[in-house]
Amino acid sequence: MDPILLARMQFAANITFHILFPTISIGMGWLLLFFRWRYLASDKPVVRQAWLNAYRFWTKVFALTFALGVVSGITMSFQFGTNWPGFMETVGNVAGPLLAYEVLTAFFLEAGFLGVMLFGHGKVSERVHLMSTFFVAFGTTLSAFWILALNSWMQTPQGYEIVNGEFHVKSWLEVIFNPSFPYRLVHMLLASALTCAFLLAGLSAWQLLKGTAQLSAPRVLRVGLTLAAAAIPLQIAVGDLHGLNTLRHQPQKIAAMEGVWDTARGVPLLLFAIPDEKLRTNHAAIEIPRLASLILTHRPDGEIQGLNAFRDAHPPVLPLFLAFRVMVGVGMLMLAASWLGWWLYRRSGWQPERLPRALLWGLAGMTFSGWIATVAGWYVTEIGRQPFIVQGLVRTADVASNVPAPHIALTLSLFVSVYLALIVAYVSVLKYLAEKPEETPEETPEDAPEEAPASDPAGQPSTPSGAMPPRILPTGST
Repeated sequence: MDPILLARMQFAANITFHILFPTISIGMGWLLLFFRWRYLASDKPVVRQAWLNAYRFWTKVFALTFALGVVSGITMSFQFGTNWPGFMETVGNVAGPLLAYEVLTAFFLEAGFLGVMLFGHGKVSERVHLMSTFFVAFGTTLSAFWILALNSWMQTPQGYEIVNGEFHVKSWLEVIFNPSFPYRLVHMLLASALTCAFLLAGLSAWQLLKGTAQLSAPRVLRVGLTLAAAAIPLQIAVGDLHGLNTLRHQPQKIAAMEGVWDTARGVPLLLFAIPDEKLRTNHAAIEIPRLASLILTHRPDGEIQGLNAFRDAHPPVLPLFLAFRVMVGVGMLMLAASWLGWWLYRRSGWQPERLPRALLWGLAGMTFSGWIATVAGWYVTEIGRQPFIVQGLVRTADVASNVPAPHIALTLSLFVSVYLALIVAYVSVLKYLAEKPEETPEETPEDAPEEAPASDPAGQPSTPSGAMPPRILPTGST
């Protein structure tokens, strides 16, 4: 095989595996902060215990996710030197500082407070522990900020000048806040929120089916469904704005996503088709007249440039066409599942035992649906930039290494094997954690009758020798 194609496949395999974990950790940090706040804000012992259980369980999920994200990110960065040395030689003056900013600000912030968040509960004050959780959540979001700034610049480069074949920065503000960055950042943050929402709902539904988390699972399920039901309409709106921005700056990507070969007005929306790049046509097309123009330009007779206008400077059509439909299809399924689930849960009076078991099984089956939508969307973004690594300026083939194809194929097979094993292990660990019995509260619920304590002759409440008087669980107790 072509060594350049193999190198692209290896990087795609690495980034596919890597993006799964930041997609969870970005949103999960803020959800952990919410669980901590609910724990501190409640004055009911059983409710406090429920939120404490939720925080402890999902902290374990966050820690495992964070670890795999760090490891996969390191191996991905190595490939800049092994398979793509020309990338940093050409655009290193732009990419290098942005990657360094991510490490110096976001990663150090996360790493500095992560230990306190994971192991400090009960050893530091509630205020310090809450602050640590906040900084970890903020650090994950800041990390996404810098990485997406670089990726967006590669899609819509601004604020640079080229001197002797090397890119130099003229304005960091223009580099960072390039035309596609705001849309891409918000789109990714909402994708993270949706991924976490269905992870919460799916694992909570599994716990309810298995009867292992009677305290926390009902509340976490409500949080997951509410977050998903609120975020998916916002994601659709942001996706529409992102599409308008892409049509303006990367029309060839839009043409490949929609399977449009010839520039035309009133372009139909292809629900399904098999694009044929050799014959420059679509087979077995199922279309809705004028709808693509209406969606993309907000006018039924809007003009969309076709792929033939770009000759060989357009991305491969079939993978982009299919990936976009997978992303949209999963998004519509998320919309239906979250709205139906939230409505049924509210109608039941937030009583999980009154929910249809079919709904719980359906939510459990959609636990990782956010991963599918995110990976499909990432493929649309990255494949849609081809054949350029910096849109319109630097071709991917010009920055590839001279590593022989057999060597790349060997490392690619090893990467894929390890990643598949790690994914299986990750999902297995989550299943194991979800099926462990949940802690039960040590204190009596507020609505339970209380007996007046007996008093000793001195008038003080008496307790058995060595026993502690009834109290609310202290921070960190188990």
